[in-house]
Parts: sequence; structure tokens; C-alpha cells
Amino acid sequence: MSNTSKFRKLAGFSALAFAAMTAANSVNAANWRYAHEEYEGDVQDVYAYKFKEYIEENSDHTVQVFRFGELGESDDIMEQAQAGILNFVNQSPGFTGSLIPEAQIFFIPYLMPTDMDTVIKFFRQSKAINEDFPELYSEQGLELLKMYPEGEMVVTVDEPVTSPEELNNKKIRVMTNPLLSETYSAFGATPTPLPWGEVYGALQTNMIQGQENPIFWIESGGLYEVSPNLVFTGHGWFTTAMMANQDFYNGLSDEDKKLVGEAADFAFEQIVTHIDGLADEALEKIQAASDEVTVTRLNEEQIEAFRARAPQVEERFINMTGDRGKQLLEQFQADLEAVQGE
Repeated sequence: MSNTSKFRKLAGFSALAFAAMTAANSVNAANWRYAHEEYEGDVQDVYAYKFKEYIEENSDHTVQVFRFGELGESDDIMEQAQAGILNFVNQSPGFTGSLIPEAQIFFIPYLMPTDMDTVIKFFRQSKAINEDFPELYSEQGLELLKMYPEGEMVVTVDEPVTSPEELNNKKIRVMTNPLLSETYSAFGATPTPLPWGEVYGALQTNMIQGQENPIFWIESGGLYEVSPNLVFTGHGWFTTAMMANQDFYNGLSDEDKKLVGEAADFAFEQIVTHIDGLADEALEKIQAASDEVTVTRLNEEQIEAFRARAPQVEERFINMTGDRGKQLLEQFQADLEAVQGE
């Protein structure tokens, strides 16, 4: 056999081998479906696309991302995730609270600090976040991959507010979350649960007089247009959770489980950078867009009047969740003391 014939034969074998390898990879590759609760460019959207970026750059898999409204509201996408229609879902404890009552711990006012460095350190190091919560989510057929903060909560109302008394008789929209309702009852308001899609219209028609959200969401959702008085109460941070359908996750190879974990961690680090300065940027956009906006930052004395009402919310949390909730709260507080003491 001539050298040319040998070369052609080897080339033919190589081509066949490459084709077989490519076919095997295409068989193993999957398109994973991921839904979240926010709009294009918002924090959950950035997280989802960073997760997608890592998966697609480090495997043959693809990730299809669905934003708010494309597959329904928060409750809809959670149902789809539990049913296995979605592989991944991003949902805040505000909506998960009815499914996992202990997740409502994030709505105990003045439990979380407001400075970003401490908040980020807490999410990195907390035993409650990284060990206890995954067990709670697992009981609902969900693999908790990452919890992360989005931003400090800001209240918008129909007039500036500096005390609980000024919230009397005001209907404040809350997520469908019993403990958040308890918080606003404690603050003197009338909590009014509404799905997100109805909030703008309800504010516009004065069906409700206020709501709470991180400032970037107030800006992107245009809430300041119909609820222009922003009040920084310092009562908490908006937290969200990214999770997978557990049957799907358990069926992954060890290699893919590692890939998913690394992608979740990568997206978390990107979000830490993304939210740094995001609130200030969003507030600047709001103030540039509207002359009607007012900004009220409560002083320590004013905050104390709200904080004094927090214990009844904490008590309600324990009543709702029993010994397990009490133990989780104790761990949560110990974790916070540890990072604040460093």
C-alpha cells in the first residue's frame, strides 16, 4: 500500500471516529429549561444568563431561559418545576413561603443587616443558608442550588411616611406570603396580597396605596410612576433562590452535577459584582425620569419605631413553623452574629 493510500485510509478512519464522537456528544447534549420571575436585565435575568453562559461554554448542553410572564407568574413556574416541565426555576421565598413555611424567615423585619458587605458574607458563610435550607427544599422535590440577595427593600407609598402611624389604613401590596402580611400588619398597614401582574394597575387606581420591592425592580417595573414616594425603612433585603427539579438533578451524571454546581457558583459571583452600586444607579434613573418622586430615608429614631414591632412577627414565624422554625431562626441569628463579629 502506498503512503498516499495509507494516509487516505487513516484519514477515513479519523473522519469516522470524529463523526462517531460528535454523534455521541449530540446524544448526550441536552437543552435545559430555566424560568425566573423578572424582566430582561434584572438581577434574576443576569443570574440566569450567567448560569447559561457557564453551562454552554463548558459542555454541549444548552439552557433556554424564560422571563417573567413567558410561562406565567411565580406560582405557575414553580408548579412547572415541580412537575419536571422546567429543569431550573428561580423563585423568591416570598412566593415559596406557602410551600416551605420556613423560607419566610427572610420576611422577619430587621433580622437582616442592610450593608452589602455583611449581607454577601452572610450568604457565603451561613450554615442556615448553605446546609439547612437545602434539606427543606429537598422535601418539596427541589434541589436548592443557590440563594442570593438582590437588594435592600424599599417601600413606595402614595405620600411620604416616617412612622407606623402614618401607614394606618393604607393598603400595602404584599406577595402571597403569610409572614409578610404579618409584617405589614405590625407596621400598621393593611396588607393586601396580589400577584405581580396586578400591582401597577392597583396602584394606578388607588386600589392599594403602596408596595415594597428592591429599588431596581421599582425602576424597571415603572412603579415610581404610580407610587412616587420612596421610603427606605432599612427593614430587610430581597432574597431569591435558584433550584432544580430534584428528579432531574438526581438523574444527572456526576460530571453534570459538578457542572451545574460550578455554574450556580459562577453566576453568584457575577451577581455580587452586578448588584454593587445597582441601587444607586436605579435611584438616579428614577429621579431623572420623574419630578414627582420623593425619597425618605428614615433616621435611627424613626427606624426604631418600626423595629419595636418586629418581635410580634418573629413570634408569628415560630408559631407557624414550630420547633424546626425556631431552630432555623436560632441558627440564622448565630450565623449573622458570626459574620457581624468578624
